[in-house]
Amino acid sequence: MLIRIGYDISFNFTAPTAMTFLLYVLPSRAADLRGPDQLTIEPAVPVTDFIDSFGNRCARIVAPVGITRVCNDTIVEDTGVVLPECWDAIQHPVQDLPSECLQFLLPSRYCEVDRLSDIAWQLFGDTPPGWARVQTICEWVNKHIEFGYQYARPTKTAYEAYEERKGVCRDFTHLALTFCRALNIPARYATGYLGDIGVPPDGATMDFSACFQVYLGGQWHIFDSRHNIRRIGWILMATGRDAVDCAITTSFGTHILENFIVWADEVETADLSVKKF
Repeated sequence: MLIRIGYDISFNFTAPTAMTFLLYVLPSRAADLRGPDQLTIEPAVPVTDFIDSFGNRCARIVAPVGITRVCNDTIVEDTGVVLPECWDAIQHPVQDLPSECLQFLLPSRYCEVDRLSDIAWQLFGDTPPGWARVQTICEWVNKHIEFGYQYARPTKTAYEAYEERKGVCRDFTHLALTFCRALNIPARYATGYLGDIGVPPDGATMDFSACFQVYLGGQWHIFDSRHNIRRIGWILMATGRDAVDCAITTSFGTHILENFIVWADEVETADLSVKKF
């Protein structure tokens, strides 16, 4: 399956401002690209690419005064099948985990493992460890948190989402992965593209989507507590401890967001001769 992905985002600055971006697909998907994955900046400014501490491909610029437009339009090949379920994926004892997984057991900015630990064990301590436990967590979060864009708040934490029982996809994700960490399952935040492929369109404006990954059976697996179904076409852009590490754009100064359009559509050919921006 071919999926056309991209974005058209504009900012208005009153002074020259440094910015960083997490707008490329993960390096692990580079071989699946059928077109260039590069930022187009208007007006043209130097772009410096770098890899952050989580292995994400990033970029940085200094935006000039006025409108800065950031665009990309490319095609990625995907399996075209629903993410598999791996019910026999085991939960590793902490002492057997790779060292790089240990940070994904700890509290982080939006994920208060310490505050939610007792609650997690009360809710899920009797479930079978491994895949079944993570799936039960997703079902609980999906059932008990009400989704709504009006509930979005940039400072909302996992514990606050648990208390308020309302949020957007990042809140669903923070709460579910915090429960996992409290139960000694390494869990990391992820963000990327998720189009309406294989499901009825939900009518909402397309946006980047949050999910999380857990380390079971020797590898990382995607879970989505917001939708709580296995989906087609997850194209990830960044992973980290929580939304702090996966911010799509970071501005080191004030700005106004003027335009924000994202797409992820199944296509028949890899023709990029006509750009979508």
